[in-house]
Amino acid sequence: MNRRFRSLAVILVALVVLCIPGLLWRSQQRAHVQADYRSAMAPVFLVPGSSATQNRFNALVAELNRETPHQHSLLRVEVMTDGTLKYTGSIRPTDKQPIIVVGFENHRDGYETIQKQAKWFTIAFKALQQTYHFNHFSAMGHSNGGLVLTIFLEDDVAQTKAHADRLMTIASPFNLEESDQNVDTPLFKQLSQHRKHLPKSVTVYSIAGSEGYSGDGIVPFDSVNRGKLIFQGQVKSFTQMTVTGANANHADLPENQQIVGLIRQDLLKMTGFNS
Repeated sequence: MNRRFRSLAVILVALVVLCIPGLLWRSQQRAHVQADYRSAMAPVFLVPGSSATQNRFNALVAELNRETPHQHSLLRVEVMTDGTLKYTGSIRPTDKQPIIVVGFENHRDGYETIQKQAKWFTIAFKALQQTYHFNHFSAMGHSNGGLVLTIFLEDDVAQTKAHADRLMTIASPFNLEESDQNVDTPLFKQLSQHRKHLPKSVTVYSIAGSEGYSGDGIVPFDSVNRGKLIFQGQVKSFTQMTVTGANANHADLPENQQIVGLIRQDLLKMTGFNS
């Protein structure tokens, strides 16, 4: 009896040993599938700059929806100073690439406000992710909006487990309004120190406006140009462009026809699924 029991025990142990590699393989395969899975929805987030609200891009979205087979839904979110969210607009159930504008009740300028807005954006992003179940996205920020998104990508996107496909910054002052090329602002130092946290697979486009040789009338060109010191070598690719001519001043850049074309071409590309 003892011999039979020992034989049965040996057989059971052998079966367990043989099953372990298979169980580990299945666990690894499940992890790979989860990592590679791309949700059908891939929203495009737009973040306005200082003194602008969640209605800032209404005209831009209308222009983007003109003469295109894919009509992007528009959902506007205002993040209040207490972290609560106010919604206007909606997302069609079948829309794979809706546009979501995130604005802030406190939309004043300043380094400290930009830090708060980055955290408020994270609150909105997580709430929207929980509602719409997306795991990848693209984003555009005008002026300080580009700074908010850069801080989000450096500090908070990893905890959401969302994949950042593309980022476009328009006239974003990475060294704020500092015109002296020898001076680094606290913001630039922060973005530089955290640049290694940027997602390695994101494609970044930085657009500067130019009314002359020094800038777009508000943001010094050198401040926008410093984006390359933050993104180059840290992301999948980095492209910097300068727009001149009509509507190249700071406030008009989001509606500049050259930039509208770049948004269509580079930001609204549908990847990983059919439109």
